[in-house]
Amino acid sequence: MMKNQVPEHLRNKHAPTGVSAPSPAVVSEGPKNQNRPGTANKRIPFGQRPTCTIAEACDAVGLGRTKLYELIGRGHLDTITIGRRRLVHIPSLLKLLDVECG
Repeated sequence: MMKNQVPEHLRNKHAPTGVSAPSPAVVSEGPKNQNRPGTANKRIPFGQRPTCTIAEACDAVGLGRTKLYELIGRGHLDTITIGRRRLVHIPSLLKLLDVECG
């Protein structure tokens, strides 16, 4: 096989013969809500947001995912699940850290 040819099993089956599949590298289009009207550069400060993701909560408190889920299981953190996504209520996160919110 030549250096620039794509292996047969990776080729686009619908492309004309002799044409290889497109490169797998894709340029990121940025944040999902970037093109929504009225959302440009309107980031809400963390303490004023109603919820955050598990990853954001881990970053905010400096704990790992396992410990955070342990705290959720013990009832120390309030969460909401929407579909498969679990969000942490930020006031409960601030309460856990004994930070005055409001």
